[in-house]
Amino acid sequence: MFVDRVKIFVSSGKGGDGRVSFRREKFEPSGGPDGGDGGKGGSIIFEVDPGINTLMKFRHQKHFRAESGQDGGGKRCSGKSAQDLVIKVPQGTIIREAESGKVMADLFEKDSVRVLLEGGRGGKGNQHFATATRQAPRYAQPGQGGKEYWVTLELKMIADVGLVGYPNVGKSTLLSMVSNAQPKIANYHFTTLSPNLGVVSSQYGKEFVMADIPGLIEGAAEGVGLGHNFLRHIERTKVLVHVVDVSGSEGRDPVEDIYAIKKELELYNADIKDKPQIIAANKIDIEGSDQNLQRMIDEFEPKGFKVFPISAAGNQNLQDLLKEISEVLEGLPETPHIFEEEFIEEVEEKHAFVVNKIETDYYAVEGVGVEKVIGYTNLDTEKGFAFFQKYLRDNGIIDALKEAGIQEGDTVRIYDLEFEYYE
Repeated sequence: MFVDRVKIFVSSGKGGDGRVSFRREKFEPSGGPDGGDGGKGGSIIFEVDPGINTLMKFRHQKHFRAESGQDGGGKRCSGKSAQDLVIKVPQGTIIREAESGKVMADLFEKDSVRVLLEGGRGGKGNQHFATATRQAPRYAQPGQGGKEYWVTLELKMIADVGLVGYPNVGKSTLLSMVSNAQPKIANYHFTTLSPNLGVVSSQYGKEFVMADIPGLIEGAAEGVGLGHNFLRHIERTKVLVHVVDVSGSEGRDPVEDIYAIKKELELYNADIKDKPQIIAANKIDIEGSDQNLQRMIDEFEPKGFKVFPISAAGNQNLQDLLKEISEVLEGLPETPHIFEEEFIEEVEEKHAFVVNKIETDYYAVEGVGVEKVIGYTNLDTEKGFAFFQKYLRDNGIIDALKEAGIQEGDTVRIYDLEFEYYE
């Protein structure tokens, strides 16, 4: 079964906690701090596997959680870091944050590897917090939490050329005649349920990949039938070939069919109209095709759409069509359409923090926002330290310290920064 869209839950591992420990040996009953650091949590990594062409396996497994890092131990022993969790997906998979729909990653290359969620950093043990005035710190840093999201995986096939049209117009037959693909072909009045890919070796240029996009129906852009499932595969293609039954053998008007399909494509994604488009007027070997063929030429060629009369089943004029496709491809960029990353991670509420009272006169502040401010602020300058003090006041950290009972002269530690508190 071909599956090209799934929703899954991913969670990176928490970092291990640092350890509060003191050296206790036979002749040294009151040794210094020797608490070890926690290990790093496992990251969530997505990797392209060339042997996979569907998202089928994700129908049965929806939750992916990396392990947490091991807590630190005594005697300066660090906890073991957790293994990263590698999730393998087909080439062309796009990862979106489920709630916003924004793109987190586009794995469009055959060897793409992407660290989607970093594992939490391990906390430092109390050995790191000893100072000349505080030689027995009873504080160790907790491990950083992991990250978790519901994400949607969308497979958008990597193909140079997409064959589009209504069901039973000959797309699968055309693909089988010009490539190495072997799609199931019969006179069905319903659509193929999955795209087929084939490599075309043309004498007119480089090899290219052609996709038979399952037959569209009116309303596909609004999700009628399996519309969205099929339309997403068109977004990466460089050239669209409209395959139409020019004989009208099933009572359809080929001119109206082209307009209807173009409308569905543009309703789904307005940018599709800018792709080069060619019309393959199929089934010219069926009686009654001549009149419709001339109508199509008169209607579309003045608008810049070349019309190629062919018979896919009879192998007529297929080389002319391939020559045109090859020439169009030659003038286009090598890389497929790439979806730019849109998702910007919001730090747990940008200024979230926690105040811990470690001892009577010793307080520790933890928080991603606080840590970042320390990282980009020069605290050795008067101006830099004044900026940092203002940050602490404006974001409620000073108020939180007061609520915790801090007094003038007490010590505050924020990661590697330690200072005495004064009003």
